[in-house]
Amino acid sequence: MSDTIDSTTIDSDEADRLREKFYNATIVERIDKNPDLARFRVQPDHPIPDFEPGQYVALGLGNWEPRLDGTQNEVVPEKRIRKLSRRAYSISCPMLGSDGQVATVDSVDYLEFYVTLVRQASSAENKPPVLTPRLFCLAAGDRIEVQKKITGQYTLSDLGPRDTVLMLGTGTGEAPHNAMAAKLLAQGHLGQIVNVTSVRHRADLAYTREHEILMERYSQYRYLPYTTRDPQNLDSSRPDFVGKQYIQDLFKSGDLAEAAGVEFSPSNTHVFLCGNPAMIGYVPPGGQPLASPGMLSILRDVGYRDNTEVQGPGSIRFEKYW
Repeated sequence: MSDTIDSTTIDSDEADRLREKFYNATIVERIDKNPDLARFRVQPDHPIPDFEPGQYVALGLGNWEPRLDGTQNEVVPEKRIRKLSRRAYSISCPMLGSDGQVATVDSVDYLEFYVTLVRQASSAENKPPVLTPRLFCLAAGDRIEVQKKITGQYTLSDLGPRDTVLMLGTGTGEAPHNAMAAKLLAQGHLGQIVNVTSVRHRADLAYTREHEILMERYSQYRYLPYTTRDPQNLDSSRPDFVGKQYIQDLFKSGDLAEAAGVEFSPSNTHVFLCGNPAMIGYVPPGGQPLASPGMLSILRDVGYRDNTEVQGPGSIRFEKYW
């Protein structure tokens, strides 16, 4: 007897029963930026508990659900086919509401997630991605599970009204920073708010228009997007060639501060890091040293300290799921 099973052996009636049993939320809107990047707005059946911008929650889908064509095949053991697979995502926010005003996480009746489709495992040793190949099959009206507990220590705290806030993200690591920026703007934060992201391609930026409107409206807000794989990053013969724009290099060279029009200093700046572990530069206990320094070591070298060591300006907060 085989110990694996294909999801197609779960008939539609059983699949419906399983969804009724496990799912507790509805996708109310899906906003696609490109085939591999989308914003999902999910409305739980239960009231959304109070939570802070920067926190995260797990989404779940059944292992019986179909996977998107063109993604890595997954063989599910029979004992798991009727169970859910889950993954944690930082909660983003719309940033702007239909009325044109700043929209914070607590001003809407849904949770927004900024998600990249992972088509296959990063190496042969890793298991196939389980959630996004299923999630990207869904549309508005489809059901999903949202865990009830929203958690995480990556939040705004110890900010003075005129302190500078520097948020450095890669890819969808922008999500919690968008939620934080919206809260700060809505609360009337007077200090500079600099939201930086680095992506492979400019087509991988899903909130550009919202950021542009907010910058027009709020003089203290700056959104700085950079790329690493567009033609101007790779083709040195182009007149607009800039090379690969990594956050670490931009910070060390001073180009980031110049572009922001802000002098970043441990005396006035709080730093938030989210995204690629190589950018953050976190080395777990016993881990191998990084080939090149990440932002943690770069910041520590110029006087910043982890927020577990220091409160207020000069502190570093970073998000990790690994």
